[in-house]
Order: sequence, then C-alpha cells, then structure tokens
Amino acid sequence: MSKKNQILGVLGGGQLGRMLIQSAINYNQDIHILDPDPNAPCRDLCQKFVNGSLRDFDTVYQFGQGCDVITIEIESVNTEALEKLQKEGKQVFPQPEIIRLIQDKREQKQFYQKNGIPTADFILTADQEDVLRNKAFLPAVNKLGKDGYDGRGVQILRDESDLDKAFDAPGLLEKLIDFETEIAVTVARNEKGDLIAYPAVECAFHPTANLVEFLFAPASISPEVAEKAENIAKEVITKLGMVGILAVELFVTKTGEVLVNEIAPRPHNSGHHTIEANFTSQFEQHLRSVMNWPLGATDLRTPAAMINLLGEDGYKGEAYVEGMEEAVSEKGVYIHLYGKKITKPFRKMGHVTVLDENVDNLKKRAIAIKNLIKIKA
Repeated sequence: MSKKNQILGVLGGGQLGRMLIQSAINYNQDIHILDPDPNAPCRDLCQKFVNGSLRDFDTVYQFGQGCDVITIEIESVNTEALEKLQKEGKQVFPQPEIIRLIQDKREQKQFYQKNGIPTADFILTADQEDVLRNKAFLPAVNKLGKDGYDGRGVQILRDESDLDKAFDAPGLLEKLIDFETEIAVTVARNEKGDLIAYPAVECAFHPTANLVEFLFAPASISPEVAEKAENIAKEVITKLGMVGILAVELFVTKTGEVLVNEIAPRPHNSGHHTIEANFTSQFEQHLRSVMNWPLGATDLRTPAAMINLLGEDGYKGEAYVEGMEEAVSEKGVYIHLYGKKITKPFRKMGHVTVLDENVDNLKKRAIAIKNLIKIKA
C-alpha cells in the first residue's frame, strides 16, 4: 500500500466494476475502466472510461498500457493482449493463463480431474452428434465449452426426449448430481501467497432463468461439510497459483460429498452480501488481493440473505423500481441498484441484502422482500 499513484485497470464496467469502485474510493485508488457499452454502470464513477471491445487485442492492449495493474470483472476478455502486457511488466491478476483456462468449461473440468479436485463425472463432446452417441450417460447436464454465462449455455438432458436440446458445438456432458444443496465459498490470495476464505453460503436458483435468486449466509450445513468445502476452495486457488478473488460453486450431495461445480476468478453474485454482512466485502478483498495489500478479515458479522433483483418477465424498457420505499423503511434492509437504465426479463438490475440475527426470521423476510420489490418498465 506504500506504492503511490498505481492505476488499476478493470476489463468490464458492469455492476461488479461499479461495486469495486465503491470500495476503491475509500483508498483513493484510481481506476480505469474498459467496457463495450458506452452507458456502462461504471462510466461516470471511474477516473478514466474507455468505450471499446474486451475481446479485441489492440483495444485491450492499448488500454492496459495506461495501467499498472490490470484485473477483470468478466471472463470474456482477450487473453493474448493480457499476456503481452504481462510480459512487458504489467501486473495482470488473475493471470492470463488462468482466465483462458476458466473461459473453457472443458479445460476447467480437466483441470479438476488432473489435480484430484472432487467434481462430477463428465464426458467431453464435440457436437450434438457426439452427445447423441453418449446418451447412455444421461441424465446429465450439457454445457457449452465457451461463452456460456448467467445460466446460458447450460441444458439439463434427463432422458432421450431431451436430446434435441443438446448443443451442436464443443462442450461436455456432466453427470446430473442428486444434490442436497448448492453452496459457494469465496477465497482470495495475494501475490505474497496470503490466503483467506469466506464462510460458505447457500444458493437457491431461479427455476427457469438458472440464476441465483436467493443466497443465505451462513449455509445450513454441518461444520464438517463447511470445513471440507473451505479446504476444497483453498486447494483450487492454490493449485491454480492464482492471485485475486475466486468464487467456487459446489454441490453438497445427499451422502455428504462436496463437489466443485464451476469457478469464477472475480467478484461473484454469491458474495454480494459481504458488503454489509462481513468485516471485509468481496470487492474490497478483490482490490486488496490484486494490489498485493494485506487481506481483510472475512468473518460474518451477522446472518444475512441476498436477493437478486431481476427484470420482471414481460417487461422491457426504461426501468422502474416498485416497492422500494416500503422495503427501505425496514431495519437491516440494504438496496443496491446497478445503474442500468433499461430492464428486460431476468436482467440483473440490483440486489438487496437483509440482515437479521434470527435465521428463521431472515428467510421469511427475504421472501417478503422478493415479493415486494419488482423491476418493471
């Protein structure tokens, strides 16, 4: 933290970048943003905003030349440009080769297999015909190797009647896990090798959008399962040799096994509650880790729930928030809107964190808030 005037460049200017800037302001940390959307949520909050493609070599390379440290808020970026910048002395975290690995779910799964990290059984597939040839592997989840995000690029194939949904592109078939619950553990590591984990959280997904709808912290799992999940998450970031923050999504099976589902090398939806609920938010932790500062305490201050505010189905246009005044009148309710002017069905428009010492009461309040606040047009 003694280095002066280091500029942090962020590839991506959406809500994750916006919340990172909110943390960076407390440290007078200058942030430059590159984003393809001229009206990105970060546009007016950073010291410098560049409108341009995250996947174009020249755009990313030129942007990075004006920064000292470069990080991401989305994985879909040009890693060749980041590698060139790294070779020329720029600090790039997470490292380009790790971003490339995580960009491809096929590579990601093979990494777990090679490193003895528990994960669901899988078969690599080249195209739809390849999926059909492996129909004996069903029920399974068919995932696109590249370019799937926020629930896109994922299909559940329960039996042969679902095979017409299979992707006609390189991907994988992953055994459908009969899990008890889905959890996430966020870990952070700086360049010095300091490593820290957040308490596991429990995720509940939207039935059709395949997005996290609710999150509860702490997860309602045994101390043994919590310890196992934390150790697995630490093992993943250590074996990657990654610097930065890593969200590790896991399945807890009905027999108590803990299996890695997917990872994200950046702040993640499963860590939004940390802004109010933990001693150090995931956004401040990301800043601390990539800038090689001391890592912050991750303890949970109080039980918390996080509700994603998604655009209501059937509405598209200029966003209007319904029920906000009633919600903010409640104790322990914190609303975060992401600065997106236009809503569309299931678009992430914001989130709400609810704090309550009583876990049962917390879940009731979270459901009530979910039913109260609606994003419409």
